[in-house]
This record gives sequence, structure tokens and C-alpha cells, in this order.
Amino acid sequence: MTIKYIERVDIDIQKYDACIDSSKQGVLFAYSWYLDIVCDDWNCLVLDDYVAVMPIPWKEKYFIKYVYPPLWLLQLGIFSKKDDAYELEFISELESQFKFIELRLNASNYNEKLIPKCRDNQFQVLDLNISHQIISKKFNRNRKRELKKASQYFLSEKWNDDPKNLILLFKNNVGKRLNNILDKDYENLQHLMDSCIAKGVGELLSIYDKEDRLVASGFFLFHKGKVTELVCSTDFSNRDNGANTFLIDRAIFKYQNKYDVFNFGGSSMETIAKYYKSFGAKTIQYPFLKVNKLPFFLRLLKA
Repeated sequence: MTIKYIERVDIDIQKYDACIDSSKQGVLFAYSWYLDIVCDDWNCLVLDDYVAVMPIPWKEKYFIKYVYPPLWLLQLGIFSKKDDAYELEFISELESQFKFIELRLNASNYNEKLIPKCRDNQFQVLDLNISHQIISKKFNRNRKRELKKASQYFLSEKWNDDPKNLILLFKNNVGKRLNNILDKDYENLQHLMDSCIAKGVGELLSIYDKEDRLVASGFFLFHKGKVTELVCSTDFSNRDNGANTFLIDRAIFKYQNKYDVFNFGGSSMETIAKYYKSFGAKTIQYPFLKVNKLPFFLRLLKA
């Protein structure tokens, strides 16, 4: 068994994507075209002839290369054609290449021996293998009340809206609370949504009020029976109309006939996780790997 560190330019993309596609851990975020859009740079650890792979997003600062979790990318980790994902071997090799690592693994990458190096992150999922009528009955009373508000405010759904509208809504609301989002990140998101739509693996839903004002919008990804909410936003100045609950309910209603699982995109923040669970969702844990072996004076900068 040999694990090699391969730079992006030298990766056999056909074999790499085939590994992602056939792996039990496979997620849309790990395909080469997706990584090319959202990562500044990425390389890969490869087991033998692409039996298993571990994509590695990286940056460089103060002449030191480090692994980081890019925006618009919810999970990565190790992807294997076999039952064994060789987590310990891959992480050991990763640590030999980088002194600072922050990386979201995937839910199938749990290994007890990695626990000291990982913290638990979470995402929430909803089973779609039942009717929308039954799903909506499991909404808690706040969600049901919000849906009544949406009806009273005459909110309407618009599929296949312009992605630029979502970006502007996000930028003017959620983005103002996040200091680390750059113009380049929004450009990446635009490119990503355009590419996903063109490939038939993404779709945009917007919610408008009776004055035709955009009050909520979300972008959804599809992959192997799962729907994932990648990014969403509401108009923070107009939040008493139940728009976000209406957005999610309309997405669930549409996708319930086509897919098995609705992934809310996940959050380890208690308030957001509680909101997602109010739709009847359950929580799934996944490991977030963090390693800091920088020299002491640099370690303080990246603590």
C-alpha cells in the first residue's frame, strides 16, 4: 500500500473523479470541477492507483503552506472504493506534508484513534421517503405558525431565478455579519452556481412577497439521492413573514418525490441546528480535523 502526494497538475482527473463517483463517501463537493472553482489551490493524496483519495485545499501565508476549509464546500475527507478508508494512514501522510491543518472530513471518516485530533461538527438531515403531508405534520408549532404567516403575506415561489439575486441578498444580509467573505468568494459562488445549473446538479429557489420584493432565496445541490441546501439567505429587515420556513417547505415539497434525503447544509451552532431540527430533522456528526504543529511564534497567530 502506497499513498502518494500529487499536485493538482499531475492528478489523473478521470481516475480521480471515478474514485469519488464509486466511493461510498462520495459527495458532490469532492469532484475535481467543484474543487477547481472553490479552492485557491488543491492537491491530493492518492492510494495506489486511485483506490482511495483525499483532496487537500491549501493556501500559503508567510511562506508556509496550510490546509483550510474553503467557503461553499461543506465536507471533504477521504474517499475510497473499498470499505476501508485508511483514515489513519491518510492523516499521517497529510501531517507529514502540512504543519497546520483545518479540514472538514465526511461522516463516514470516523475513526476512534483520530478523536484527539478532531472535534465533532454536525449537519441535519430529513428523510424524504414519506409524503410531504406526513413530513409537514412533524414540523413543530413555530414552523407551522410561520407557514401560516407566509400565506397571510401572499409569498410566492420562483424557481430558476437569477443566481445574482441570491448573491446580492446574501451579501446585503448574511455577508454583513461575516468579515471573512471577500469579493472573490462571491465570484466563486456565482461561478459555482452557474456550473451546477449547467450540469443539472443545482437549482435555485427564490421567494417573493406581493410587492415582488425578494425576501428569501436558496441554492440546492443534488447528488445520489440527496438534496443539500448549499447557501441561503433572507431579508433581515423583513423577517416577520415566514419566508425562510416557506422556502424550505417548498423545496421539501418539490424534492420529496425525487430524492431520499434532504440535507440542511448543517450547522454546529445550537440556534441554527435547533431551527433545522424544528422541521423534524435529525443530527448527523462528522469530524473536523485540526492540527497545529507550527513553530510556537506562528502557532499563536493560527490558534
